[in-house]
Amino acid sequence: MRHIVVVGAGAAGLTAAETLRREGYTGALTLVGDEKYPPYDRPPLSKQVLGGQWDAARTRLRSDEQLANLDMRLLTGCPAVGLNLDDRTIELADGDRLGFDGLIIATGVRPRTPPWGHDMAGVHVLRGLDDTAALRAALLAGPRTVVIGAGFLGTEVAATARSLGVDVTVVDPLPTPMIRQLGEQVGKLVATLHQDNGVRMLTGVGVRELDGNDGRVRGVLLADGTRLATECVLVAIGSVPATDWLASSSLPLGDGIECDSRCQAAPGVYAAGDVASWTNTHFGVRMRLEHRMNATEQGVAAARNLLGANVDFTPIPYFWTDQFDAKIQSYGVIREGAEFSVVTGDPEQRRFTGVYAVDGVVTGVLGWNCPKETRGLRQLIVDRASVPGRG
Repeated sequence: MRHIVVVGAGAAGLTAAETLRREGYTGALTLVGDEKYPPYDRPPLSKQVLGGQWDAARTRLRSDEQLANLDMRLLTGCPAVGLNLDDRTIELADGDRLGFDGLIIATGVRPRTPPWGHDMAGVHVLRGLDDTAALRAALLAGPRTVVIGAGFLGTEVAATARSLGVDVTVVDPLPTPMIRQLGEQVGKLVATLHQDNGVRMLTGVGVRELDGNDGRVRGVLLADGTRLATECVLVAIGSVPATDWLASSSLPLGDGIECDSRCQAAPGVYAAGDVASWTNTHFGVRMRLEHRMNATEQGVAAARNLLGANVDFTPIPYFWTDQFDAKIQSYGVIREGAEFSVVTGDPEQRRFTGVYAVDGVVTGVLGWNCPKETRGLRQLIVDRASVPGRG
């Protein structure tokens, strides 16, 4: 291969580019990013950057010198808008076209658009640095804030906003915050954590519409008729894979770019990070992960397989979230209906570990303020072990 293009300049794309060089690829290399910034890390945006502990520069993944050492062409602020597999070209927003012999797609996700719209002033989403700067500026004015969505992003932002002294209400149609990520039992503990820190939790009720005047949001109308007065709204109702630019290509698209077990979507075309859907043969299921660790691991795997390694990508998924005084970590897969069992510690003391099991076999583990113990339980997933204490 004479020219490899990586589309997406986040953690997955940058890691893929670095891996190509580390594995001995010496041909032309281009990294394409839609944002104006060089590669940066996203997890701190909802926490350290939004809270003011970090400035934006601290999120940079590599220095200018480190990027230069990769001997690649870095295109920032230049989104890809089309892919033609027949002639192996990528069309950029500025009208330029890039030919390629090998391609890695790592375009990530974009915020889900709500059916009731979000085009009024005071309504925010949070995906990139510019979003974070706008939301932080709004929060510093001390507004009444409504967070719509009680998943990872919504609960993290709610915790950060409370640390800034902001009045915060979280709204979600599901009965428990983070129920899809952590299950009902642990989700209830997250709700209690927030309530103990002054967050108002309104779960089991959806949003009907936003109201305002002079183009600025003034309230959130809920499905049960409640009106929440507000000057600031964060819409955190999930994300969708950034695949719009691939609609006219022949790549298989579903919930992301549908790849095989080796992250390949088409001959010479691989995907990595939040945008990639692939078959994880360890668990026997197709998955798409929006976790920071997966972005790095899959960027490595996609690059190596593009160069001929041909190895299945079978990670044990890992994620974490920091909220108030809680560090919550999880390995594996938390399937709907999985049974949760406490292994060590006491949930009432907010220091414990537990396992999630399906038919008695551990598929996931979780720790609340127990990082060392949680890492130790990871092996249960690798071994497809039974729930501890049950033989």
